[in-house]
Amino acid sequence: MDSALRTETSSQSSSPRLEPVMDIKMDDTASVDSGFASGNSSRSGLPLVSFTHAHLKYLNKQLESMGPMDILRFCRLLFPNLYQTTAFGLTGLVTLDMLSKLQAEQPGSQPIDLIFLDTLYHFKETYDLVERVKARYNVKVHAFKPAEVDTVEQFEELYGEKLYEMSSDLYDWIAKVEPQQRSYETLKVAAVLTGRRRSQGGQRGDIPVIEIDEERGIVKINPLVNWTFREVKAYVDEHNVPYNALLDRGYKSVGDWHSTVPVGEGEDERAGRWKGQNKTECGIHNKRSKYNQFVQLPQSVSA
Repeated sequence: MDSALRTETSSQSSSPRLEPVMDIKMDDTASVDSGFASGNSSRSGLPLVSFTHAHLKYLNKQLESMGPMDILRFCRLLFPNLYQTTAFGLTGLVTLDMLSKLQAEQPGSQPIDLIFLDTLYHFKETYDLVERVKARYNVKVHAFKPAEVDTVEQFEELYGEKLYEMSSDLYDWIAKVEPQQRSYETLKVAAVLTGRRRSQGGQRGDIPVIEIDEERGIVKINPLVNWTFREVKAYVDEHNVPYNALLDRGYKSVGDWHSTVPVGEGEDERAGRWKGQNKTECGIHNKRSKYNQFVQLPQSVSA
């Protein structure tokens, strides 16, 4: 049988729940379902997206030589329930600007909403940028905070002060990984556009344009995967894209204020993230197995 990769969500329960449905079969000869779930399907709450391994490989080979605008045009047609996940970094802002131009080409088409993980610890400049982006692009931003809290004070009352120092992985789970998963479930996400690029280094050096996140049950699309930081910045300047004021102070990749510093001359683009720590990712693009220990969280975590 063909190797089928499928993502869908269940509409059988009262609250939306994301179910990864990744049927991996070894025979490469039989056909698989294509297209979307029918209206009679018990899982018709979300259109079905499915690929064979061979088809996914073929798509990535074709997309590899295409520019970001053409990749975005293609993905807007191919993927239902498509969102853009962003922390309002430069690459995400370029993607957003390109999407706005595509929306102007087809004003009646479905707009791509944004998913923003509000950890409560972003820089003031980042929150200011969010408001400027909303005003400039008239885009809907779905912000997801850590569960059951709205402020830093509430967060620290529940989990203690400086959890990000006491247990970095636990902080990542509470502030980023769980809110991300909740966003997928709440919005019934089938696919997301990300701002990941190979030139950012680390674990991103060999990512494809389209990849399957089997553990989370979604498709990830990296439309600017081949661009360098210089190309991204040149687009921002040419098209007058709003960007984080911290960029002009030596920052290239901006996350939480407690784990982001300016980048030195000659350093990698993401060298300012978790400086001095043995990590390059916060968990939202990692395998979930690393965070299994945090699935059943205690009511509070002592500092």
